[in-house]
Amino acid sequence: MNKHRYWILRSRSARFHMQLEKRSVRTLAILTAFVIIIGIIGVGIGETWIHPWEVIRAIFGHSSGNYDFVLYRLRLPRAVVGLLAGAALGMSGAILQGMIRNPLASPDIIGITGGASVAAVLFLSYGNSLFHLSIDWLPVAAIVGALLVSGLIYLLSWKNGVTPMRLVLIGIGISAGMSAMTTFMLVVSSSFTASKVYIWLTGSVYGATWSGVYSILPVCIVAIPLLLYFARSLNSQELGDDVALGLGVQVQKHRLMLLLLSVILAGSAVAVVGAVGFVGLIAPHIARRWVGRTFGSVALASGLLGALLVFVADVIARTAFYPIDIPAGIFTAAIGAPFFIYLLYQHRNRF
Repeated sequence: MNKHRYWILRSRSARFHMQLEKRSVRTLAILTAFVIIIGIIGVGIGETWIHPWEVIRAIFGHSSGNYDFVLYRLRLPRAVVGLLAGAALGMSGAILQGMIRNPLASPDIIGITGGASVAAVLFLSYGNSLFHLSIDWLPVAAIVGALLVSGLIYLLSWKNGVTPMRLVLIGIGISAGMSAMTTFMLVVSSSFTASKVYIWLTGSVYGATWSGVYSILPVCIVAIPLLLYFARSLNSQELGDDVALGLGVQVQKHRLMLLLLSVILAGSAVAVVGAVGFVGLIAPHIARRWVGRTFGSVALASGLLGALLVFVADVIARTAFYPIDIPAGIFTAAIGAPFFIYLLYQHRNRF
């Protein structure tokens, strides 16, 4: 009787997981289609309205020629960069929240974005004057800064391994230190340099080119299969380190590799569009509500939602106050700051 009941419960559990998986696949398909549709419509919005069909023809290289400069030189690279940067930030936030098991974790809150920002400000302030470096080296500087600061966070968090809570607490402290360093450099810089740095720190897709697409696209392509590969590890880690170790997961090794992947995703995005905030915080929360808690589905949905957030913010930024082009980071912060306060209130008994 007990054996028969066991097989009934196991069968019901298998059917339940299959239903969840089907729902996740369906949600991801709908979300992908929605991002594509919004992307095509958004590219056409501007001072000159371009019909979506003309945008589609241009994407496939069959444009009428009437809007080639606007589409190929201005709007399409800006749209693609915004989508890819948002996707990278969303996936980076999903990794951190899954790894740290903390709903408040995101690249900008635990210091990864802060490290990239300090390196970028140093480069903008002294890269050309002292080392005669081209602006093309800015993405490299931002990624190196993110890697160095994340390495410091990891080393300071190490004590017979790295625990999620210690990692996030030290990350928040490092983030505050990076913010102070950035503010200090802004104060001592010239007004011309400070204005450039301020726009970059706010986060803007203005002036995006195809070179920005080529720098971030490979990172996103490589990240997706790696995220799916580590999905089982992160699903196990959510049950606790002891359970994950019992299931054969190399917790510390996988945690280091996942942190490195999150840093590279966030660093490559910040290097191209600047410090666009709160995307990595918001996207994973919405994703979990829509696709459940399985990490593979959450990571992919977070990427799509992050892409949508940055792209829509940028469309509003370049059209709402035309001819002024407002940094997209202002709009993501306007959504993200109240959302962060809401999360603090919702999880007030956990901290």
